[in-house]
Amino acid sequence: MSELRAVHPVLNVRDVRASISWYVAQLGFEERFVDDGDAPNYGGIGRDEVEVHLQWHSPEEWDQGLTGSTYRFLVADPDALFVEFVGRSDLLDGRQVEDTAWGTREFGLYDPDRNALFFYRDLDDSGN
Repeated sequence: MSELRAVHPVLNVRDVRASISWYVAQLGFEERFVDDGDAPNYGGIGRDEVEVHLQWHSPEEWDQGLTGSTYRFLVADPDALFVEFVGRSDLLDGRQVEDTAWGTREFGLYDPDRNALFFYRDLDDSGN
């Protein structure tokens, strides 16, 4: 079985760049990454061993009552965990493990309450 290493909450935000600035200035976090320097849709901030991810959502999504939470689990080997989960159920039918633009290898699924669960490792980490 693949070892679970950490979980990173993903906060829904209206403006990733403005949110990063607020967390840095107000709470002493640091910017860890963004998917696009000028107009990011996804980014991460951290302080000490804690990392929080920020995900942009459109005004329409906010108007429609954005729901559910997203959790990111840092794992040693997302490919092995994917195979394990496929062996347990059909939750991952049609899904695959993918490399992302923000430098991770990951897959995701929803729980029965529509909470999004992502399992990933950094691409520059061999998983060891």
